[in-house]
Amino acid sequence: MALARIARTGLRRTRISSSSPASFFTLSEHSPVTTSSILNPPRTATSYYQTVNHASFWSSRGFRGTPNHQFPSAERIVDDHFEHNEPKRPGLEATKRGEKPRVVVLGTGWAACRFMKGLDTKIYDIVCISPRNHMVFTPLLASTCVGTLEFRSVAEPVNRIQPALASAPDSYFYLASCLGIDTDKHEVICETVTNGGLPKEPHQFKVAYDKLVIAAGAEPLTFGIKGVKEHAFFLREVNHAQEIRKKLLLNLMLSDSPGVPEEEKKRLLHCVVIGGGPTGVEFSGELSDFIGKDVRERFSHVKDDIKVTLIEANEILSSFDVGLRQYATNHLTKSGVRLMRGVVKEVHPKKIVLNDGTDVPYGLLVWSTGVGPSEFVKELDLPKSPGGRIGVDGWLRVPSAPDVFALGDCAGFLEETGRPVLPALAQVAERQGKYLVGLFNDRIGKQNGGKANAMAGKDDIPLGDPFVYKHMGSMATVGRYKALVDLRQSKDAKGLSMAGFLSWLIWRSAYLTRVVSWRNRFYVAVNWATTFVFGRDNSRI
Repeated sequence: MALARIARTGLRRTRISSSSPASFFTLSEHSPVTTSSILNPPRTATSYYQTVNHASFWSSRGFRGTPNHQFPSAERIVDDHFEHNEPKRPGLEATKRGEKPRVVVLGTGWAACRFMKGLDTKIYDIVCISPRNHMVFTPLLASTCVGTLEFRSVAEPVNRIQPALASAPDSYFYLASCLGIDTDKHEVICETVTNGGLPKEPHQFKVAYDKLVIAAGAEPLTFGIKGVKEHAFFLREVNHAQEIRKKLLLNLMLSDSPGVPEEEKKRLLHCVVIGGGPTGVEFSGELSDFIGKDVRERFSHVKDDIKVTLIEANEILSSFDVGLRQYATNHLTKSGVRLMRGVVKEVHPKKIVLNDGTDVPYGLLVWSTGVGPSEFVKELDLPKSPGGRIGVDGWLRVPSAPDVFALGDCAGFLEETGRPVLPALAQVAERQGKYLVGLFNDRIGKQNGGKANAMAGKDDIPLGDPFVYKHMGSMATVGRYKALVDLRQSKDAKGLSMAGFLSWLIWRSAYLTRVVSWRNRFYVAVNWATTFVFGRDNSRI
């Protein structure tokens, strides 16, 4: 009996989260890890939950804790009677004494890549886990849909951003999706992204971490509208742009086939864009350029039938200055883009239905209505900010989860901080990545706080000033060598706003300098020059 009691006691554990696996898209921006929550091990005993005092818990777990009186909603839950048979998974075990701390990064978007690029690999080993092995330069993604740029010009391999992932002996990149996080054991559970390449699928493994950085991105908002996921194209990833380009060119060629009814031809050649934000407006502008020059020269039989419609519930570019919004409206209308106000009720294979009952036939439907939390983020048993993102404090730490940080589109300030949730922008994610690099390199690493629970029983490491975001302005191109530049720090603030050809030059120059590598800057510059001289490539590959 005594031995049985000891054995049962040894099987008790802390339960962090449990839910069924669910897939997660893609991004952005800015940029995404497809995930689902951690799989429940089978239970053999009835469990119950009790709230743990935060102060005593964090004092035993290290400097990562955030005081309970600051975040009363961030609760730890303990399963005090929980017996299970945990599946054996291969993977990276916890680092040993004398080894460098291991930082695990989930994602390859703007925030993750900016963080990895600056992280001091003399102090840390890095393990990056993502279903894609590159970062997407999202501001120029719309240009690839019509052949202004080639796809490789906007994709930067992650091992070029952080060479240690390819060369350092204990740093790795894993092409995988994160299934869940066990914050008590400091482990992430992953599943490889394969297509029949492994003898046993799905192949799962675990990675132990000293510090975990969640930069899983977000997924497109569909508002639960029926048919959106089945029939619309999103514009967040390179493969999205590839599919849009294929569909656009296919419709152009099919519409020119003999015997196609006139009504069907008009439907095939009707491109509908939902959402009047920067992505929707820039894509509409690129389409109007493509139609005005390349379609008229190379698809002359259908040049008068192809149309573009931009549907927005309110005003386009609502975050821009009023004068710039009016300029964009006038310019798009002059360029042949039809602007409609309406709310989509449902999406069918060949038409969309608006709330007022209007039917809008389409051949190509691009959905760009913003982003929201992914299924992975929703199902994590972590505190949430308003809007459902992972809740963080001013230092981008996740309360109640020791050694866990979150940033980018998947993270937002907790309501208790009194700070607003920041917009899902590339510059926000990049700025957060830069801030967290300083925190890791200059504060945590230099004060020997890199290991898991390194400061248990000691005072917190002084982390310096919290993260503060300062908006640097917004830019958007509207086609035909015209763009908008709004340098105000907020929507209601005063500042420089301009539109026209000079703004277009500023837009191109700014983004050319922001492209991650000199290699891709060269690609982008050559693509722009080639398109200007020879026109866009209309090969359907």
